[in-house]
Amino acid sequence: MRPDHALRYGLPQVAEKNTPQTSDTSGECSLYYEYMTRVYLSDARPEERSALRVLLLDLNMEVVGEASDWLTTLVQVPISRIDMLLVDWELLPNNAPNVALYELRKSCPAALVVVLISRLDARTQAALSAGADAFISKDETPDRVAERLRTVAANIRKIMPSG
Repeated sequence: MRPDHALRYGLPQVAEKNTPQTSDTSGECSLYYEYMTRVYLSDARPEERSALRVLLLDLNMEVVGEASDWLTTLVQVPISRIDMLLVDWELLPNNAPNVALYELRKSCPAALVVVLISRLDARTQAALSAGADAFISKDETPDRVAERLRTVAANIRKIMPSG
């Protein structure tokens, strides 16, 4: 079909065959940043994972996997080639969260770990000392969570080897 016919009939125009286009999971063409941060979500609550997934996609980050329990996280994260793990503090084993994060770090040392915390208290310090790179309170506004995630992603880009 000629381009003028496409415009006349309200049809979408098709790019030339040699024009590279990136498609997202829905098949829609999108323009991505030079590097998309690969994120794994680990939270027991499906509604929280869903909200985080939408927020991450809005930030042009790629969600490469999700889990609702720690064992699944520990198995899937090392094979997912992630840049960032978002993990709910409540998902970590109660008796030894620092050991759990240490085990994770051994299998993917380059990934940044962001711990999601329901309550800001002594647990915040415990999360950071247990091996988290950052924490985000679940009580934060979506804008503040987005700001924190952008900051962590910027740190990932700084440590990426230049190609």
